[in-house]
Amino acid sequence: MTIGFIGGSGIYEALPLHNTREVTVQTPYGSPSSPVTIGEFGETGREVAFLPRHGPDHQHSPTNLPYRANIYALKQVGVTHVLATNAVGSLREDLPPRTLVVPDQIYDRTKHRDLSFFGDGIVVHQPFAQPYCPEMVDHLASAAEAVETDAGVEEGGTYVCIEGPQYSTKAESEFYRDQGWDIVGMTAIPEAKLAREAEMCYATLAGVTDYDVWKDDHEVTLQEVLENAEANEEAIKAAIEEAIRTFPEGHECDCHSSLEGTINTPTDAIPEETRERVDLFVGEYLDD
Repeated sequence: MTIGFIGGSGIYEALPLHNTREVTVQTPYGSPSSPVTIGEFGETGREVAFLPRHGPDHQHSPTNLPYRANIYALKQVGVTHVLATNAVGSLREDLPPRTLVVPDQIYDRTKHRDLSFFGDGIVVHQPFAQPYCPEMVDHLASAAEAVETDAGVEEGGTYVCIEGPQYSTKAESEFYRDQGWDIVGMTAIPEAKLAREAEMCYATLAGVTDYDVWKDDHEVTLQEVLENAEANEEAIKAAIEEAIRTFPEGHECDCHSSLEGTINTPTDAIPEETRERVDLFVGEYLDD
């Protein structure tokens, strides 16, 4: 079992990985954000594959991130479970900056992103009612609660994913609050959808950096976001380490067979070029 970690380079540098190597993966969806760094985690010897979502110098904006290439690259190197991290704004008074949140739902407000590996010759209708693996959510939240944080840990809640790179308008922020959503960010979609299509277990640990713009006495700024993200880093790192250290060996769940019965196109109608492109994900189903 190889655990993938999608996060920032600062978090990676603090993880106790040794015997590391970099793997450059060529994908049908272009180049990933960076080569995949693979190493052994601490004394466990557990293999971890790290990929910085925005690239080593944070050069990819949320809209233009190579999400498909990133998930493809992790799948190619053998990742079965993905832990991710996000910086988010809070839509609730009782979720102040520096709170850690493990959401269990997503609302998609993006507009310009490729949401699937499929299409162009193959149609796949995959259930997505539970966008995060419920077992991973429980495990990640327990790991976060086991370490000290500045403002506590919240398990569950809805992450509304906006297009960005601009922050919300006040009207949008107030609308999100009226819907009862909990946190707002820019990178949950399509990452969670693609991880499910790749039959990976996936969950994220979100660090609250601000109150978005709904509070009358609050105006979100990049400086505030960066300062609180840096303050969250130690708690996030500790929680991710705990989650990896205590992850049950050989864990299996429904995520690992989530493509079964979802392909709506007869095998003999799928163009050969399409079959080659998606073979990593559906080859075993098309060969049956």
